[in-house]
Amino acid sequence: MRLDKYLKVTRLIKRRTVANEACDAGRIEVNGKPARASYDVKIGDKIFINMGTKPLKVEVLNVSEYATKENAAENYRVIE
Repeated sequence: MRLDKYLKVTRLIKRRTVANEACDAGRIEVNGKPARASYDVKIGDKIFINMGTKPLKVEVLNVSEYATKENAAENYRVIE
C-alpha cells in the first residue's frame, strides 16, 4: 500500500492530499530516510511524522486496505 494511503487509512493524517503534501515537503521519514508518497509500506517499517508541535514515531504492525475508526490504531504501534 502507498504511504499516503496508509497514513490516511490508519488516521495518522486526516486527508490523503495532506499526507501527499507532507511527503513532498520531506516531513515524513520511513526507516530514517525521507519517503515519497508512493513508497510501498511494509510490516515492520518505522514511520516518523514531523508535523505540528508533536512529532510522532510509529511502527507498522499491519497493512490493510480498510480500517474503521475503532480498529485503525491496531495497524501501528507508537514508539517513544
